[in-house]
Amino acid sequence: MTTTEQHNAAQNNVTQGNVAQNPATAPAIPDPWPAPTPHGPLDATVTIPGSKSLSNRYLILAALGTRPVTLVGLLRSRDTELMMGALTALGVRCDIDPDTDTTVTVTPPADGRFHGNVDVYCGLAGTVMRFVPGLALFADGPVRFDGDRQAYERPMKPVLDGLEQLGASVQYHGETGRLPFTITPPATNPPAAADAPHAPAQVAIDSSGSSQFISGLLLIGSRLPGGLQLAHTGEKTPSLPHIRMTVADINAAGGQTLADEAARRWTVEPKPLQLPERVVVEPDLSNAAPFLGAALIAGGTVKVPHWPVETTQPGGLLPGYLERMGAEVSFPEANGIRYCQVTSDGTVHGLGDFDLTAAGEIAPSLAAILVFADAPTRMIGIGHLRGHETNRLEALVTEIRRIGGQARELPDGIEITPVPREDLHGEVMESYADHRMATFAAMIGLAVPGVSVVNVATTRKTLPDFVGMWTGMLAGGVAAGE
Repeated sequence: MTTTEQHNAAQNNVTQGNVAQNPATAPAIPDPWPAPTPHGPLDATVTIPGSKSLSNRYLILAALGTRPVTLVGLLRSRDTELMMGALTALGVRCDIDPDTDTTVTVTPPADGRFHGNVDVYCGLAGTVMRFVPGLALFADGPVRFDGDRQAYERPMKPVLDGLEQLGASVQYHGETGRLPFTITPPATNPPAAADAPHAPAQVAIDSSGSSQFISGLLLIGSRLPGGLQLAHTGEKTPSLPHIRMTVADINAAGGQTLADEAARRWTVEPKPLQLPERVVVEPDLSNAAPFLGAALIAGGTVKVPHWPVETTQPGGLLPGYLERMGAEVSFPEANGIRYCQVTSDGTVHGLGDFDLTAAGEIAPSLAAILVFADAPTRMIGIGHLRGHETNRLEALVTEIRRIGGQARELPDGIEITPVPREDLHGEVMESYADHRMATFAAMIGLAVPGVSVVNVATTRKTLPDFVGMWTGMLAGGVAAGE
């Protein structure tokens, strides 16, 4: 099957239903989708699929190894399908266990060299368009990258500048610094392992627009003959927990990465990478935000099982944020499973100046809750959200105003000034092909009757069965994630 055929097949699966579902039997979702409003307080347990951030990092690290790695609990969504499709194009095998399609065995190329003269389709997945280009540095020919039309608006230049500093050449086929482009590896391709001492490669980029630029370069640093010394020249480092996640994952694969966060510098030693033979993927804690946050908007209790004691995911900060908003948060255990439990009477406290630099990806979910708060909130430190799947700051302000709320953009965030719930009204809310804007609108619908969401199916990017999970949560009992 050609790369284009693989992409089209994956697109058909993702469009019609999660790849873990049978497209022929997946229920049709109306568009726009009427967001349900609960009839009383919530009482539900919601199982969240695997972390997208960890899933795609593990896929990259497995591809950079020398032996097969089995990933258990891998998220099966559009973004991870796109990542596996990209790796397959580069010569990596991704074998899906037919008995449990969330178990995938990744086998890197036998000679450690990735295939060149191939096309990689990124869709709208930031981790694909910013992590996979680094692998092209070790390919045996040019690699062309393309994506969804909306992906052409997402910034790419810092990571590509970094690859040029490492000897690659980049040819843009549209606007400079954006998709589509072709990466040609250097004539003297760096070896898979360093047998003689070399000076570390020096790279300096401004990663203010996304932490993924730093992560994308750190992931390949171990393969460079002398390793990598990476400097971030911007004044702020967005989503630092995601960078820490990358560092931890590299080190867990046998690498050695040292971080000087105060100086915004990272050093990666030249060492062969190899994940353990079997790796279990944590639940996506950021994807828990709409469900746990629903308890504050609608009242009641929502529990998410398999909550880790320690995590590198930025979503691990979520319980503390919800507690500051007035929720009662606990971590009960039953039958060896640890839960995050959030209980609320529907009262939401505003947070004043709220620095969300560390976990900007959950800003849309927190914004939905804060629309119903008792005081204004200024979420700051999230200016980089203008370069996500859509300009999330502009989109949040537009959609809050659409339903009669008050919000405005700030240079580095947004300000939300609550109005009485009875002053809000139902509308058809846009999702902007952005999964987090779609879940934001669904959360608004919990307290504002008459809300409909355009293209709620975009949630399949990270939550293959969001609609089923959401309606199951409102019905009570268990809303099981795929």
